Amino acid sequence: MKLLSKVAVACAITVAAVSTQAQPAKSLKHAEKATELRKAMFQLMASNMGPLGAMAKGKIPLNKEVVAKNALRLEQFSHMLGDYLKTDTRKFSVKTDALDSVWTDRAKLEGKITDFTNASSQLQKAVVSGDEKAIKRAIGGVGKTCGSCHDDFKKD
Repeated sequence: MKLLSKVAVACAITVAAVSTQAQPAKSLKHAEKATELRKAMFQLMASNMGPLGAMAKGKIPLNKEVVAKNALRLEQFSHMLGDYLKTDTRKFSVKTDALDSVWTDRAKLEGKITDFTNASSQLQKAVVSGDEKAIKRAIGGVGKTCGSCHDDFKKD
């Protein structure tokens, strides 16, 4: 039984390690599709973050229902990011703003994704509290995680 448990643990560790590693695109078509999907994910994130930033800056009124909905969406997106950033497209000529570090520094990338997940979760908690200052601070926290990732993984 102990041997079976050790084998199961070894398999789980292997699966976890492989699931976070970048995988090279197999063809130009594969690289183009991966890039298209990656960009679409970031556009969806931006469309949800944009109104939150405007609310935090007082450019539009704070709407707690919109904040709650967008915070949930952002957290859901955070759980998909690793998958959409897994395909290494560097071998092919595709138009992208992604830096090589997306695929060469996976541990740092995964850490940034975790920070984004946590910040999105904190924003959801702030909305439940109803405290507008806490909500705006939490929106800022999400924005900081976005900017931090851009600093390390996106071309200027």
